Amino acid sequence: MREATEPTERERDPEAVSKFVEGFAAQLVEAGMQRMPARVFAALLSSDSGALTSAELGARLQVSPAAVSGAVRYLAQQHMVSREREPGSRRERYRVHSDQWYEALTNREAVLKRWESALREGVTSLGADTPAGRRMAETLAFFEFVDGEIAAMMERWRVHREERFGSV
Repeated sequence: MREATEPTERERDPEAVSKFVEGFAAQLVEAGMQRMPARVFAALLSSDSGALTSAELGARLQVSPAAVSGAVRYLAQQHMVSREREPGSRRERYRVHSDQWYEALTNREAVLKRWESALREGVTSLGADTPAGRRMAETLAFFEFVDGEIAAMMERWRVHREERFGSV
């Protein structure tokens, strides 16, 4: 049950919400995300349902359907949003899930594994005793370390999340 002091999405100040969306999107851009996907992600994150159609996103962000489409394609590839069909309709809704950070991070494991494989090949090709080979070996060791730490951290997150928010 919601407290009387918590505004619903309809009761919120649209200007304040827009300011949050643009501010958070700017932070994501600063961290390396493309601008339009950052704006779409922030808009989805700030909606109560966590899901909006292309038309709803376009209206909220004042952008074209093509801009939304490209942004959603990027976000889906990064495992940050999913596409859903509206029942009885051809329209798609784009959804951000409560575990989107977990999904995005754990899906990076495959990328880390590919990098580790390429780096192993680099060490072999360059020779482990050469300066370049040692640098490559240290880079490989770093990614192996990060890979192990991410796995352990994600397990700790699952436990923490369940303690804090219950079974989701």
